[in-house]
Amino acid sequence: MQPASSTSPLPLPGFGVLTANIHMGFDMLQRRFVLPRLREAIRGLGADIVFLQEVQGHHRDRARRYRHWPDVPHYEYLADTLWPQFAYGRNAVYPHGHHGNALLSRLPIVRHANHDVSVAGHENRGLLHCELELPGHPVHLHAICVHLGLREAHRRSQVGLLGAVLREQVPADAPVVVAGDFNDWRGAAHRQVLDCGLAEVFEQRRGRLARSFPALLPVLPLDRIYVRGLQVHEATTPRGAPWTRLSDHLPLHARLSGEVAA
Repeated sequence: MQPASSTSPLPLPGFGVLTANIHMGFDMLQRRFVLPRLREAIRGLGADIVFLQEVQGHHRDRARRYRHWPDVPHYEYLADTLWPQFAYGRNAVYPHGHHGNALLSRLPIVRHANHDVSVAGHENRGLLHCELELPGHPVHLHAICVHLGLREAHRRSQVGLLGAVLREQVPADAPVVVAGDFNDWRGAAHRQVLDCGLAEVFEQRRGRLARSFPALLPVLPLDRIYVRGLQVHEATTPRGAPWTRLSDHLPLHARLSGEVAA
């Protein structure tokens, strides 16, 4: 673990982050394969760092069935030439394929690890933890892509493990972004995450969490962007077409900046 620095801070240029549960590349009802359209929509938001959940790493049967299925893993297809860096955390594995979380980045990813936070007998979950190089700055940006379980007890345990990662693997002076699908409609996990020293960007800017599910008529605040050591300049939820036809979740977007130790 890197020691905290006591030197004067340097300004960190602003950057955009996006989080989206992309539903394996299918629309809300899983009738249409929409990954090519989804790629164009995500590219249009101009985010520097993209946190993705339910990313199909491989699926043998669907690759044969759908004409526009890419020849590369979906995270690599989505990254294309706009995000030269990407990382994938494989969570759910089955005979015909696997899926998990992914992070796409314009900043160099210097290391990454996928922390297994699964509960035995239930769907596998992970925390994809990436360290990103900030050009001209000695401190790394820590980005953690999250997809929590469907049961409150599971989420409680998983946020506890997130807190352990933050305490044990992230320096106290490092900027942090934790984003993803928290499946937390009751808000218990939200209070627990705040106790980890993080702030939620929509709550900071708008006074409440963003409603992101279901995409067609969002009523539940399942998706979140939390930060530490960063300023929030903008927090938006893209709505309407094409987003209501691209997944069962709406994406969240934020503009951030900050200062890091010299």
